Amino acid sequence: MTNNNITLTKTDKDDLNTFFEFQLDKEANYLAAFTAKDPSDKKAYMEKYTKHLADPTINMQTIKANEEIIGSIAKFVMENDAEITYWIDRKFWGQGVATTALKDFLMIEQVRPIYGRVAFDNYGSHKVLEKCGFVKIGTDRGFANARQAEIEEYIYKLSD
Repeated sequence: MTNNNITLTKTDKDDLNTFFEFQLDKEANYLAAFTAKDPSDKKAYMEKYTKHLADPTINMQTIKANEEIIGSIAKFVMENDAEITYWIDRKFWGQGVATTALKDFLMIEQVRPIYGRVAFDNYGSHKVLEKCGFVKIGTDRGFANARQAEIEEYIYKLSD
């Protein structure tokens, strides 16, 4: 796969079924850390993300490679700050997918500043954010459902 085969499309409700399957991956959940209390609760997942699809402040995009859904990326607002989140199917980790998708997404979603938060030990996501121009500006602590513990997260910011 070459990264020029990666496309972003507006997320639709059918895409949520694939996203739900991705987040069942235990290793991916661990690295994401700040996940749902019960990642196996499909009803709760579908209700939450169906509402997100209807929220005009959330920009949800589906990441595809050769028309296959391989991840998701979104901008949302939390405490008046625009933040990004993304999830890549583990089969595609380490192939530059997240970096390519985020660069493309940032051309569509031009709200600045925009922030990214990542678990302290999610080194892949640290690299993705940094390659896309985000700068580490601080740390925070929060309860990570996937780890059942409070952990440190790094806060990144993209200003322009």
